[in-house]
Amino acid sequence: MSLRCAAALMCAGLAGAAQAQAQPAVIFDMGGKFDKSFNEAAYRGMERWKNETKGRVLEFEISNETQRAQAIRRMAERGASPIISVGFAQATALQQVAKDFPKTQFVIVDERVNMPNVQSVIFKEHEGSYLVGALAAMSSKSGKVGFIGGMDIPLIRKFQCAYEQGARAANPKVDVLKNMTGTTATAWNDPTRGGELARAQFAKGVDVVFAAAGGTGMGIYQAAKDAGKFAIGVDSNQNHLQPGTMLSSMVKRVDVAVYNALKAWKPGLQVLGLKEGGVEYAVDAHNEKLIAAAVRAKLEAMRADIISGKIKVADFMADNACKP
Repeated sequence: MSLRCAAALMCAGLAGAAQAQAQPAVIFDMGGKFDKSFNEAAYRGMERWKNETKGRVLEFEISNETQRAQAIRRMAERGASPIISVGFAQATALQQVAKDFPKTQFVIVDERVNMPNVQSVIFKEHEGSYLVGALAAMSSKSGKVGFIGGMDIPLIRKFQCAYEQGARAANPKVDVLKNMTGTTATAWNDPTRGGELARAQFAKGVDVVFAAAGGTGMGIYQAAKDAGKFAIGVDSNQNHLQPGTMLSSMVKRVDVAVYNALKAWKPGLQVLGLKEGGVEYAVDAHNEKLIAAAVRAKLEAMRADIISGKIKVADFMADNACKP
């Protein structure tokens, strides 16, 4: 073997080793990795991978919207791969950077970016929201249930729309009150405003409220606790936050999405619903006594019917449902 050939093989080997040892990165969006909701679910998935592999992960928490593209680009320049951007709001920035780093692996959670070096993970939030809507209606004594969203965007309307469908499937006469916290990113982290909206709904007779509002939900859950009403959490299993008044949580397995991407990155689109274990209503020691056996049986029957296709839950973002 010539020296030139040996040197070439050595260089190729070193390059392959460097690629194999590329350090992954996770970029958390507004609200931070300890928001007890969406970002924190991603954090749990990252920590699970780290504990299992003893690997290290670069990480960054976005504190304002202007940091997104800069943070993703900085990780790419450091050679990180895959780079996981947590949250739909990072999609535009990721797409911009991914074009400039075609050999780097990227992941966007909660949105789709159609590029050969990007893995997109989205969820069938409407399937899980339908179930907690049915749970709310079956658990309500007043016949009035509430929904409080964070930022008024199509994704949150998707939660609301399916929640209404599930509630009306369980009780056609149910009254569903709806509010959105705001129209900017600050709506995800405004527990004071969340509490105000919840108390206003309770004053109108609502006795179960579903919060799809990120950190804003903390104020909603506290208001429910103070008023002796039920609240339903979102994204992470939040049943433990106010035990006794947390009826359930519509869990969105962002932790699974992040863990799987770190374990085995795959380009293209991945969609996680009830069938794939991507969404669910949470039952544990904190809330199992709050859900009657008959109610649980009906929910499980609905769950099976959604998976089989017998129940078709309309998707606000795809089916023109719940729109004026």
